[in-house]
Amino acid sequence: MRKILENIKKKVNKILVQYKGYFKTNFLFFIFVIGGLINASLLRFFTVQNYLGIYPIIADAIVVSLIGAFCYFVKPKKQIVYFMPWVIFFTAICIINSVYYTFYTSFSSLSFLSLSIYISDVGDAVVENVVTLKDFVYLWYPITFLIIHYNLKKKNYYKNINKVVNRFWGVNTLMIIGILLCIFMTTLTGVDISRLNKQWNREYLVMRFGIYTYQINDVIKSLEPKINSIFGYDQAMKYYRDFYDDREVSISDNKYTNIFKGKNIITIHAESIQQFVMDLEFNGEEVTPNLNKLAKDGLYFSNFYTQVGVGTSSDTEFTLNTSLLPATNGTVFVTYWDREFLTIPKLLEQKGYYSFSMHGNNCDFWNREVMHQNMGYNRFYCKNYYEIDETIGLGLSDRSFFRQSIPIIKNIIETENKPFYATMIMLTNHTPFSETDKYGEYPVDMKVSKENEFGEKELVSMPYMEGTKLGNYFKSVHYADAAFGEFMDGLEEEGILDNTVIVIYGDHDARLPKRDYERLYNYDFMTGEVLTEEDPNYIPIDYYSYELNRKVPFIIWAKDLKKGKEVKTVMGMYDVLPTLGNMFGFSSKYQLGNDMFEVKDNVVIFANGNWMTDKVYYNSQKQEYKMLVDEPITQEYIDINNEKAVKYLGISNDIIIYDLIKKDTEQQEIIKQYSK
Repeated sequence: MRKILENIKKKVNKILVQYKGYFKTNFLFFIFVIGGLINASLLRFFTVQNYLGIYPIIADAIVVSLIGAFCYFVKPKKQIVYFMPWVIFFTAICIINSVYYTFYTSFSSLSFLSLSIYISDVGDAVVENVVTLKDFVYLWYPITFLIIHYNLKKKNYYKNINKVVNRFWGVNTLMIIGILLCIFMTTLTGVDISRLNKQWNREYLVMRFGIYTYQINDVIKSLEPKINSIFGYDQAMKYYRDFYDDREVSISDNKYTNIFKGKNIITIHAESIQQFVMDLEFNGEEVTPNLNKLAKDGLYFSNFYTQVGVGTSSDTEFTLNTSLLPATNGTVFVTYWDREFLTIPKLLEQKGYYSFSMHGNNCDFWNREVMHQNMGYNRFYCKNYYEIDETIGLGLSDRSFFRQSIPIIKNIIETENKPFYATMIMLTNHTPFSETDKYGEYPVDMKVSKENEFGEKELVSMPYMEGTKLGNYFKSVHYADAAFGEFMDGLEEEGILDNTVIVIYGDHDARLPKRDYERLYNYDFMTGEVLTEEDPNYIPIDYYSYELNRKVPFIIWAKDLKKGKEVKTVMGMYDVLPTLGNMFGFSSKYQLGNDMFEVKDNVVIFANGNWMTDKVYYNSQKQEYKMLVDEPITQEYIDINNEKAVKYLGISNDIIIYDLIKKDTEQQEIIKQYSK
């Protein structure tokens, strides 16, 4: 027995000696793996607060270890040459995603690189509003790695590495990684694999598979458009036909049916204007007096949400005009500009309309010059058509843009002699909201009655939102509202409003960080300080309150509307086409949204897989929800809407990627010809 124990002890000691030697001669490999895991965990900590999740740690360890293991097949002195590009690459992934998450509340995609040409135009906004100190904490990794390398080099570390033994450990490391991968694969569910394939639920993927696996998968999905002619088309077309064969577009029949038939339409794309600003005033002066008046006299949808992805403004234009959802990878305007879609301009052309769009920015920004033509606009009046006599932010000021646009609209009316559909894209109210000297006077302080040292009451100006980014945003919104008011006055003077319907919508939220709302809702006017969480009057700004606050205004106004109406039912951008279609007499067989005067329980589906109704906001990343009403919600209700969200995101994405509308139309034409 004693002999057996001694033999066991010798074998254990031998193994320990071997592994001790392994650790000593493979120090750089372990620093590479540990550093990559720490950065991945830091990223999850700063974004989804999931830094200790066991599954993403295992997944990240597999990826980093797999890449690191090939160092064993490189000459010891050349290992730094192998490692360093990967260290920089992994660090860049974390920095890019950290910055990206702050702005989009999602993770970056390879397809986003195709949009990088547009970043230079908003570079100041990104630096001022998005990039923070935490985004550079990941740089510790390459810096530390280089320092350790030079210290090891001084100690002749690389000379002590046995090439043969090193390759032996390389093979063993790869075997261990293979075993670990098999174990990880057994933990995956059908839902996990489905979401990995669909890619749109990015937060969930990072929390389940880690940032590195997500990025690898993203590369594969980003290349999908290039290989769709080989893989996936047949299945996508079958899914598409089954979906639309089983789903008929209902014909609305309500008091708004055809009420605006034959009238002109001017849609105002109100840059970054959120709905909550319409409820605010400072010292008795409204932030948006003109919008408020329009809402009071028109049809005001006060629970309206955009459904944008990485394409922001361009996604809004796409979804509004097609009633489809944005692409899950890239943006339609840039990545899928050559696809065919059924749009409002094309549908109105069948009714004898002339369509045009107007914007004071560069013609090729978001590839609008190409995409607007593709969507059916007869003409795009961009920066080249305007005198740039006043600039604010990214380009021509809204005041000048609107003033110069009225004569163009008047000329179109006289020369075309047709009803028209116009899209006017505002620009001034774009982040970073920093040119406050050009917005005009609009103080965002607050006058409060206080006792002075003599016991007398006097008005004291409390700074409140002055000097904050959100305060500057209010000043910018006030300017944009005033510019819109002047535009309405100009249209009235020219008699254009007599036969024109005005549709105004916020294209997306202002993308301001949560912390900027803390002061807005928790400011103590008596002390001039912000309430802390310990105060009973403190209003927490959590994930759900922030998401629900991102709604934007949507208003339909005409002079001959008998009275205004507020519609409180939750509504999304994909509901615009069906709602306007009912009023103007058109519809699309591909529309995913609903006429808001016809639907009872509407569902708004967001590009990241979240969805909401009047009853609940569902977070698909965390698979949890927030109740919006005081009534029980059944699991069946959640499951039905979850299934709907997956189905709508899938069918919309298939239409975009595989160009199914064009291909289906071509096939139907061939069938018609052969049937004659």
